[in-house]
Amino acid sequence: VLYYQPIVDLKTNSVKGFEALVRWQHPERGMVSPAEFIPIAEETGLIIPLGNWLMQLACLTMKTWQSVFPHAANLSISVNLSAAQLHHSNLLEQVDLVLAHTELAPQHLILEITESMLMDDIEANIAVLQALRQRSIAVSIDDFGTGDSSLSYLYQFPISYLKIDRSFVSQMLASRNHRKIVETIITLARQLNFQTVAEGIETQDQVSTLQTLNCDFGQGYWFGKPQPAEAIEMWLRYCGQFAYADSFTDIATTHCPQPY
Repeated sequence: VLYYQPIVDLKTNSVKGFEALVRWQHPERGMVSPAEFIPIAEETGLIIPLGNWLMQLACLTMKTWQSVFPHAANLSISVNLSAAQLHHSNLLEQVDLVLAHTELAPQHLILEITESMLMDDIEANIAVLQALRQRSIAVSIDDFGTGDSSLSYLYQFPISYLKIDRSFVSQMLASRNHRKIVETIITLARQLNFQTVAEGIETQDQVSTLQTLNCDFGQGYWFGKPQPAEAIEMWLRYCGQFAYADSFTDIATTHCPQPY
């Protein structure tokens, strides 16, 4: 099953879109974390059909929300790509098929990859990312700062977002060095015309610090935990017309606060 977590504009406090996160609803074990089954899917090769299904369902769900709720027209959906998908010869064909079938406009799809994935066959990856950009599909580097990327290549990749890893965000108030790392990533991104998304935000103090550092977007439990599609639809129906992140915490009810 897919769960959806809001991504919030830190300047306006409005919801920009959602990241689609896969879970396994096991009949006996209950909800199984992707940390347990994704490595197995990668080893067996099932990650390709799983990833394609995830992209298809996420895009279809977003298109449905956009069709039902006019105020959702500008929302985007972020989908994680596996290394196997990125390096598969039919990735672009698969993306085209998904967008054609779901009728989601390509500018509303963001594909997330890890920085270590980029360093395997750099030239081929640049060509794929350029083809995605030509289709108006944005690419985001997930967990930035924890992988093996080289700054000498980073500027060559046609990407749109750097996602600051939660390990830096969670420690930046207690550790001056972690705060400096976050600040450096934001500055680097701005110099390269990328936007930044801070992951793992859990407190208002973290939000305030990231706003001071001019981070563009944020994601984390402070704004909302990953929720099933039904819960997101409730938020869109009763609260989403305000598009404010504060109301996302109230999706279990039909009462939502007015925007500022």
